[in-house]
Amino acid sequence: MKNEPLTPSPGVIFETERLIVRGFRPDDAKRLYEYHLDPIVKQWMPNECYGNIAEAKDAISFFSGHVQKRQLPYVLGVASKLNGELIGDIGINEVDGEPGEVEIGFVISESARGKGYATELVTAMTAYVFKSFPVEVLQGRVMHGNSASVRVLEKTGFAFAKEEFGAEDDPYGNGMLVYLLKKEK
Repeated sequence: MKNEPLTPSPGVIFETERLIVRGFRPDDAKRLYEYHLDPIVKQWMPNECYGNIAEAKDAISFFSGHVQKRQLPYVLGVASKLNGELIGDIGINEVDGEPGEVEIGFVISESARGKGYATELVTAMTAYVFKSFPVEVLQGRVMHGNSASVRVLEKTGFAFAKEEFGAEDDPYGNGMLVYLLKKEK
């Protein structure tokens, strides 16, 4: 049988050439938990990892409610068009004290890295966010040393803005690199 892309199903928010970006489903919990066990995800996003499948189920329930209401944090699952497998997630969240500005975050599972999915995904998500939300600026915050995420942000048009120290989501205290992408007028 030939590998053919899957047909979009209800809950699809948008698609790219190779990805389906959709709301999470309850049956995504095991896969979400598994790829958040990855040592690289744990290294660069330690506050975003789940302790067990029940925590992943709770997160899915929380994210699903926010997506239905179009509230932040707005987090979506990312599946391969080839086989429907959940290979990552992407979302936006508010930036304290900065109206019209949101932070973007993304995870691609180890099995799907190195194939350009993150760049494809962030490009599409930025277009979707600027079209669908009252957002003027997207912010990408990356821990020092996470060169793969820096490359994705730079490839997708984000520009380095500043270093930030003392953030509560910087568990190592090494500082964060802040990148910005402004909505085209």
